[in-house]
Amino acid sequence: MARDARRTLVAAAVAMLATFALAAAAQAQPALSGESQGVELTVYNQDLGLVKDRRAITLVQGLNVVPFRDVAARIDPTSVHFKSLSHPQQTWVVEQNYQFDLVNQDKLLEKYLDKEIVLIRYDENGKEIERRTGVLLSQQGGRPAVVRFGEEIVVNPPGVVVLPSLPEGLITKPTLVWTIETEKAGTHQTEVSYLTGGLNWHCDYVAVVDAEDKQMDLNGWVTLVNSSGATYKDATLKLVAGEVHRVEQPPTPVYRQEMAMAGAAKRGFEEEAFFEYHLYTLDRPTTVRDNEQKQVMLLSAAAVPLVKKFIYDPGRPSPWGRGDPSKDVRVTLEFTNSEKNNMGMPLPAGKVRVYKADESGSLQFAGEDAIKHTPKDEKVELYLGNAFDLVGELRQTDHKQPAPRLVQDSFEVKLRNHKTEAVVIRYVHRLYGEWEVLNATHEWEKKDAFTLEFPVQVPADGETVLRFTVQMKTG
Repeated sequence: MARDARRTLVAAAVAMLATFALAAAAQAQPALSGESQGVELTVYNQDLGLVKDRRAITLVQGLNVVPFRDVAARIDPTSVHFKSLSHPQQTWVVEQNYQFDLVNQDKLLEKYLDKEIVLIRYDENGKEIERRTGVLLSQQGGRPAVVRFGEEIVVNPPGVVVLPSLPEGLITKPTLVWTIETEKAGTHQTEVSYLTGGLNWHCDYVAVVDAEDKQMDLNGWVTLVNSSGATYKDATLKLVAGEVHRVEQPPTPVYRQEMAMAGAAKRGFEEEAFFEYHLYTLDRPTTVRDNEQKQVMLLSAAAVPLVKKFIYDPGRPSPWGRGDPSKDVRVTLEFTNSEKNNMGMPLPAGKVRVYKADESGSLQFAGEDAIKHTPKDEKVELYLGNAFDLVGELRQTDHKQPAPRLVQDSFEVKLRNHKTEAVVIRYVHRLYGEWEVLNATHEWEKKDAFTLEFPVQVPADGETVLRFTVQMKTG
């Protein structure tokens, strides 16, 4: 008989006679999932993880009920994939159940409504002084609310509750239960993979700038957060950087939320291209515990060349409404993520915190900025704040319309430097339509179709005045 036809008959038999047949198979030779023999954990920066778990399980020929324990509490049961590595063509899953009715105080007492419970009272020395057996009629907040002792009804009785056994249907850990059919009895090496929520990672960078602001040392750290409801022991850890498209689903309940800090590791990751993303693999196994925040070094680069820039851009909005964009001069640091500059690894998105030593040699915080996913050989610009001793002032001095849809505007820009050394301030001017510079007191650069930039030398404790006229065709 063809295997597809036989599978159809088996499924029908399971639907009709599941209780009897499966109970008999399980009683004949229980098949229990073994301990993990290797875990691979791939974490995306979207509250998502892929778990691959290899285990050895014992199966009898025919139908088997196999509980697969220690899965993540936030598992997506629809994403589970089971495979027998030993006999893939002769073994398949005909039914899967995900049991997540975890035991707690409320559920225990709910299961014992209208059943006998024991209440024990102790004195201040811990000695038992009373033991009463009664029928639980009501519970509230995980405590007996109403109990019948013989002919008496007692409300909120005192004592420690003792239950004879764990009620049927309650489990201590989330469990996958499979009905597996196989033609090959014996021990099977299996691989189970599934997606789970509660796993996330992000990258943080620490940069230390030298005294001349021309070089920096850069360290990158991965912060991994696990609130998935499972611990992954000695796992092969992989991280995916990039936005993976997912279909929106209702939020999965979170069973545990507390987090604890873990120590930082010393060794880093190896990077490789993966589809249209980047994959970072830790070069050693690591244990990722439930409710843990783990930090692992991603990269370390020394003497990365920097370019420090002062930019006066009054047309750009001030971040979060702070400062005065009409006068503020922005401070930026630029570097290129290249092998020539002692880097070259694609940089995951993250926050960059910049430090610099003061005259006493103590590191001080100089500012921070966020970067996007940055491929190799691309330029990175960090905005650290506004220069205290530099001021810009923009004034429009003339406006003409010599012809329809033709405008001529003249501007004056005063750049003041209160530092003890000369600096270059880059004035940025925004334009529209078809434009040209008619005259200017300083050299200029066309950055793009709508941006004009003037690099202006400003002497120490002095002022430089830039004047220019632009013509624009509109409409």
